Amino acid sequence: MEALLLGIYAFFVWLIFIKFKWLPWTTPWKVTVVIIPVVALTALILTLNVVAPSSADVRVFKYVVQILPQVRGRVIEVPVEPNRLVKKGQLLFRIDPTQYQNELNVANAKLAADEAKLAQASANVVDASASSRQLQEQLKSATAQVRSLQPRLDLAKLRVRQYRELVATGAGDRFSLEQAEANVIDLENQLATATANEAQISQKLSGQVNGEQATVAAARAQFATAKAQVDSSRADVANAQWNLDQTSVYAPTSGYATNVQLRPGSYVVSVPFAPAMTFVEEEYQVIALYAQNELYLVEPGNEAEFAINTIPGRIIKAKVDSIVWAQGQGQFQGQVQTGNALPQTAFPQAPGRFPVKLTVADKDRDLFLAAGAVGHGAIYTEHGEMVHIIRKVILRVGAITDYLVLKLH
Repeated sequence: MEALLLGIYAFFVWLIFIKFKWLPWTTPWKVTVVIIPVVALTALILTLNVVAPSSADVRVFKYVVQILPQVRGRVIEVPVEPNRLVKKGQLLFRIDPTQYQNELNVANAKLAADEAKLAQASANVVDASASSRQLQEQLKSATAQVRSLQPRLDLAKLRVRQYRELVATGAGDRFSLEQAEANVIDLENQLATATANEAQISQKLSGQVNGEQATVAAARAQFATAKAQVDSSRADVANAQWNLDQTSVYAPTSGYATNVQLRPGSYVVSVPFAPAMTFVEEEYQVIALYAQNELYLVEPGNEAEFAINTIPGRIIKAKVDSIVWAQGQGQFQGQVQTGNALPQTAFPQAPGRFPVKLTVADKDRDLFLAAGAVGHGAIYTEHGEMVHIIRKVILRVGAITDYLVLKLH
């Protein structure tokens, strides 16, 4: 762009001083002609670097996920192809599930047995509760019988005394006395039987645990133990099912499996230093590095554009998402090891420069940007909008020159 402006300026100088000779081509005019473009271009570039700062270091980053299986075993299937787009949830590889299926079958069998014990314990609680209620009813009946026999016995004893007095005076009947005495003996026997029955039932009901009859409490304790065992067995089944599910490893998100060395027959384990494969996410981040004094007018939301060398001639629209106002060189650790350290590798660390995170516009969001691709770009602040067009032209000329492959072989 600067060369184009100089060419236009030189054309008008030629017209004025050489072609039409409207002004004399003297030494003062020669000096003036040279100074004007130098001062103008210097002022223009300095202004552009503030109101529309550019960066020759725009980079594309993608997260890399190390795929680690949750269970160990022999690989029986690897359907994924390296460097081919894999959608989220697509199968990456499968581990032999035989061992984990057997463990699930054992856990299910144990759960079925424990559930049968729980059902029996529940029935025992019902039976014990019913038996307790039945004993309470029998106790009530026995108590009522004792209470009804006692007045009858007292009345029978009173009649015996009365008959004895009458017989002693010769006014009574001896047979009636004997009959009354027999009634007393019979009532005493009935009362003794009823009292013994009441005592026996009371004895059965005497054992109490937490306000509950002992047999019922024992049945409930057995039920609680059986229920705890069922809960444990269900957890074992869930864990066995989870282990079985983990034998199939799926893509955590859309992306690319790179450097796929895994083959059927390989043995994989769940250890961090031995990933089964490396997965590069499809989603990307665009970072532009700027000098510190270029950013004092830049704000989140400013319009931005950049061009990537892998897509020559294409201008990609974006907006400023944020400025990473911190980097690893800004840490002071001294002799104390600090925690939660600022990132050393998340973004490029260039002395004196800070990363600016760019959000690609929706219309360009579906473009494929390779991880590690580099390019150049510019941010357009809310100041000096009349000269933004110059920066845009410069950026587009640079994008077109990306078509040039400057090699001699």
